Amino acid sequence: MPVVIIIAIITLIIYLLLGFSIGKAIITFVTILVVACPCSLGLATPLAMVISEGLCASNGILVKKSEILENASKINTIVFDKTGTLTYGKLKISKIYNYSNLKDNDILQLAGSIETKSTHPIGKAFTDYMKENKIAKLQVNNFEDVSGFGIIGEIQKQKIILGNRKILTKYNIENKYEEDEKELAKQGNSIIYVIKDSKIMALIGVNDIIRENAKQVIEKINEKNIETIMLTGDNKDTAEKIGKELGITKVIANVLPKEKAEMIKNLKLQNKNVMMCGDGINDSPALANANIGVSVKSGTDIAMDSSDVILTKNDLESILKLINISEKTIKNIKQNLFWAFFYNSLMIPIAIGILNPIGITINPMWASLSMVCSSLTVILNALRLKKYKV
Repeated sequence: MPVVIIIAIITLIIYLLLGFSIGKAIITFVTILVVACPCSLGLATPLAMVISEGLCASNGILVKKSEILENASKINTIVFDKTGTLTYGKLKISKIYNYSNLKDNDILQLAGSIETKSTHPIGKAFTDYMKENKIAKLQVNNFEDVSGFGIIGEIQKQKIILGNRKILTKYNIENKYEEDEKELAKQGNSIIYVIKDSKIMALIGVNDIIRENAKQVIEKINEKNIETIMLTGDNKDTAEKIGKELGITKVIANVLPKEKAEMIKNLKLQNKNVMMCGDGINDSPALANANIGVSVKSGTDIAMDSSDVILTKNDLESILKLINISEKTIKNIKQNLFWAFFYNSLMIPIAIGILNPIGITINPMWASLSMVCSSLTVILNALRLKKYKV
């Protein structure tokens, strides 16, 4: 705009110095300003963004901020949580190693009663098991959620600890059953230790189902030369088994919620544009620290609040759709800017009067018509996004 105004003023002065009438000089001055009206430039980006946001919404992608549609095309690393994101989060108890004098159902009654107070998907596996087997829930006191490790509760004045392998280290508990743990992990189980009186009472394997199209989505993401990383608090063997099955580039297991956020920060320090996909409370810090945080609709409220994008269809393919829409949007914006500058580059010299010697002149009325054509070109080009099949 400053350049156009300066050109118009210089043209006005030159016309007066060359002896043209004040009327001719002012008409030329006004023609330059009108023909260079920045309407098309002003429409180029926001119009494409609005249409793309509508395209995302129709494909089950809720985008909270417009800049996400620009940043999504720059993503070169996607980090996935495992439970509830790459898997359905509908876990079932698959196997129990019982090292106590209690029956299996008694062990599961103790563990299940405490797990009913947990928000983790694993808790629902115990709740479902108790309902299916008509096991009564016991009274739990002094419940405590030890984030990233497990949970603790008191039943009949007995302290019961449930958690992953890290909880053994935290409470200095000897592990005599590593071979059983490895066996469960080879079968793709998440493993819960049941501890009472500083002794392991049982090992419980909980199995999850990988999302139906997760492998195909990961393959397509890898084809785009985007690095895929699984970041999970689950044990290494289980995580690596699922990661290998899905074709994920890198697997990082046994990670605490705080460490997830640190991992995201470290990736960004390596000049990587990071998208984090998660669903749980534990993923919230990582979602907030990523360049783009993506949550599935089935996730917790805090995860959805922390994210920039919500996949309302709970479908991982929506991640690919978001990236594709973003790439298409950026391309459309560049086309819009080209046409806007093309019209200005073409019409400003004509408005100055360069073609006057061969009888081609324009006045403010024709200049305004040219400006309208410029805006229409940008509008029609942006509207082509509506026809884009994701």
